[in-house]
Amino acid sequence: LGVVREWLAADVLSGSRLLVVTERAVDAGSETLVEVAGASAWGLVRAIQSENPGRVLLADVDDVADAGVEVVLRAGVASGEAQFVVRSGQVRVPRLGRAVPGLRVPAEGGWRLGFSERGTLDNLVLAPAGSGELGVGEVRVGLRAAGVNFRDVLNVLGMYPGEAGLLGLEGAGVVLEVGSGVSGLRPGDAVMGLFSGAFTAEAVTDARLLAPVPVGWSMAEAAAAPVVFLTAWYALVELAGLQSGESVLVHAAAGGVGIAAVQLARHLGAEVFATASPSKWAAVRELGVDASHIASSRTTEFEAVFRDVSGGRGVDVVLDSLAGEFVDASLRLTRPGGRFVEMGKTDIRDPEEVERLHRVAYQAFDLLQQDPGVIGAMLSSLTELFARGVLRPLPVACWDVRRAVDAFRFLSQARHIGKVVLTVP
Repeated sequence: LGVVREWLAADVLSGSRLLVVTERAVDAGSETLVEVAGASAWGLVRAIQSENPGRVLLADVDDVADAGVEVVLRAGVASGEAQFVVRSGQVRVPRLGRAVPGLRVPAEGGWRLGFSERGTLDNLVLAPAGSGELGVGEVRVGLRAAGVNFRDVLNVLGMYPGEAGLLGLEGAGVVLEVGSGVSGLRPGDAVMGLFSGAFTAEAVTDARLLAPVPVGWSMAEAAAAPVVFLTAWYALVELAGLQSGESVLVHAAAGGVGIAAVQLARHLGAEVFATASPSKWAAVRELGVDASHIASSRTTEFEAVFRDVSGGRGVDVVLDSLAGEFVDASLRLTRPGGRFVEMGKTDIRDPEEVERLHRVAYQAFDLLQQDPGVIGAMLSSLTELFARGVLRPLPVACWDVRRAVDAFRFLSQARHIGKVVLTVP
């Protein structure tokens, strides 16, 4: 306070600005722990700023001893912002955000995330619900986390074709009870798998749809795995029969299924081509995809880029989730005799027409329509790869289930890398 007072009182400095730097004084949406003393100083200087407009700037850094922090501070000052923070070398500035109250949990009994009516994400509610009785071969799980999928968002918005069922397709938690005919599972086991209605505290599912949580994985990481890895396995192994030495194009490679598919394809020995938003290319490169094999998912330029990189041959397999002209470009890029696997729902093509025009085997699929026994067999194969560390957990962004509106909106804006997860308190 004394330094700032002296600064403001010095006439010779009237044309200058004072930058006050604190360390870990504010929460800027990161995991940095806030220091109480610094927070007090930050609040004090904010008050001084309001009384002396344009004279004092305020910055907070995660490490004031960082050799490169001065360069970033100069960039923050040049931005014209009166207040900013530096986190991991990035300048962040304060902005007003949407203030959404947390969803109210029913006072008594069980609950489940649902919606009052379709059309907007603001209609999400936590409604009273039970977890159902156990049948033969079923397991009751106390859920700790559940993965959010685009299917859930489309269901709430009323954009999913057909009946999509309850919200929440996958989750992870602890076994509470097992039904008759169940072997290999007992209360207390940590499991992950598929559910019908996973955004709840307790849920019942077929024992064949569950697998153990891999050692070292968090519940959130486990909850994000079943749908994406099962989808990637079913598409690339069961349907496309991807072989070592073949090439595969994975669209939206920074998303959940995309990251799982890239990992699996590389394990199978395939040459991977990938599209993603340019801002997410670094994440795709970290998966081991060569920079020359990455292109934007926002334009159809990938067709020409990958045709050139492949020497005009194109690719053997496409795992698609796009629509319209992107599908057309992908089909043209698929070599004659290749396989095109469609997991999207908004632009399903006629297989016979695709075969006639492109000489490509076309298959659209829905993982959840497969028999539990088939899914169980795939889960078993994946479990072995998880245990060996061949397949790694996805990056996750987590929200408390009471903040489901924020989580769904984040996913709908495609701002995520990996998966969005709701945690159960």
